[in-house]
Amino acid sequence: MKKKESKINAEGYSTLRGFHTLKNQITITFISLLLLSILSIIMINRFFLERYYISRKTDVLIETMLMLYHMDYSDVISYEEDEDKEDEVRNDFSNPIRQGSSRQNLNWVIMDPDGEVQMCYPGNDTLLKSKIFGYAYGVDLDRDNSSVIKREKSYVVQTVHDRFAKMKYLECWGQFPNSWYFLIRTPLESIQESVSISNTFYMIVGGFIIAISGVMIWLVTKKITKPISELTLQSQKMSDLDFDVHYTSHAGNEIDVLGECFNHMSDELKKTISELKSANLQLTRDIADRIKIDEMRREFLDNVSHELKTPIALIHGYAEGLLEGISEDPESREFYCRVIMEESEKMDKLVKSLLSLNRLEYGNDVPVMERFDLTELIQGVIANMEIMISQKEVSLKWDGEKPVYVWADAFKVQEVLTNYMSNALHHVEGEKRIEIRLQEQENRVKVSVFNTGQPIPEEALPNLWTKFYRVDQARTRHYGGSGIGLSIVKAIMEGMQQEYGVVNHEDGVEFWFTLDSKSSGNNQEPAPVPLS
Repeated sequence: MKKKESKINAEGYSTLRGFHTLKNQITITFISLLLLSILSIIMINRFFLERYYISRKTDVLIETMLMLYHMDYSDVISYEEDEDKEDEVRNDFSNPIRQGSSRQNLNWVIMDPDGEVQMCYPGNDTLLKSKIFGYAYGVDLDRDNSSVIKREKSYVVQTVHDRFAKMKYLECWGQFPNSWYFLIRTPLESIQESVSISNTFYMIVGGFIIAISGVMIWLVTKKITKPISELTLQSQKMSDLDFDVHYTSHAGNEIDVLGECFNHMSDELKKTISELKSANLQLTRDIADRIKIDEMRREFLDNVSHELKTPIALIHGYAEGLLEGISEDPESREFYCRVIMEESEKMDKLVKSLLSLNRLEYGNDVPVMERFDLTELIQGVIANMEIMISQKEVSLKWDGEKPVYVWADAFKVQEVLTNYMSNALHHVEGEKRIEIRLQEQENRVKVSVFNTGQPIPEEALPNLWTKFYRVDQARTRHYGGSGIGLSIVKAIMEGMQQEYGVVNHEDGVEFWFTLDSKSSGNNQEPAPVPLS
């Protein structure tokens, strides 16, 4: 089977071309029907009109024969001696038949048994008179050129080509019951010429009809198929999930209803796919969050297990040693007990830090915003850590004198500053210098803690705020760090919607955070809260 010819357009759709478009198919179909109708009429005229004409004329000849048979010839015969009277009677008597013969283009003649012509129409047709004489006495020279159509006992209907007239006739001849002969004939050349003329006329007129109709059909089909073509394009766009195209044509029929259904379907699909995409995006996020939570949970358990494993092992080992009495001298027992207590304190500190971090991360520990003197808070932190500063032989630089008021949770800010100072004391090297700086900016204050020492590797900076992350595992474990302090700082700062960070310098590291110095939407600030 031959496949329809198609091509791929610029959008990648398969489109029909040539005769296979709907517009061309409808136009060609209707023009073909018109052409077939005209050819059918011409062929019917060519092959059946003459037969139909002969059939009808045969009936007319038989009807005329019956009329001639029922004529009363007595008056014609009684006036044979008076020719003038005879012609008058003949004309009056045959007037209705003459009118019918003229209308039907009939010629006829009646001859008595003695060979005398009694009536003839037209009266001067000598060829017709000689023709009936030949039929009556069997001397017809055109017998071989005749074709019988109908034969009865008293008459014969036939077609014959008259060689003298050089024409084809349809004839009915025979003998009445009164032994009179008759011959009725009509020429067939007229019907053949009429068929030829009508066929030519149909071809000419049909050509004009096909040309005009072709243009009209093409315009009409173009108007009819335009909405269908638009719907086809719309369906192709929809198959590519493009729902912005809409049906805009107006056909005034069921196609408009179909177009409205397409538009509604396009809008619904667009809405549904948008919802599906949103749901899929949310599902992807949920899955990613679930994976992240699982990873964080697994990492958390691993880190907690790792952090607790060493102190638990030490506690278990030294407790077992005390139980078994490995060393009986008081100093050894005191050492064992001191190790057990220190490790227990580390575990207690770790658990408390984890609980605090958990409250901060899950929003259970809401910041209590209040206005307080930041300078006073910093001085309090320094005083609490004075012993550690002295033991480390650190030079602390802090020039805070005038009050600096901020809005924040004082307890949490103290915890952040304590974490920064603890980190600085554990990692200070070289000059062993720590600086606390306050930088007042527009509507906020930046607090920074700087310590001399080795800079933090750049690749480690983004991970500093992750739970249990340590840049130097051995060193951090040496002073008992758990890797949770900076995670608590991150949770506190984000809970108060403040900024925080770390900066490497050539001679050390600086950790910083910001606080609001003014309350938004309140011009009259309340009195500062005293710090205990």
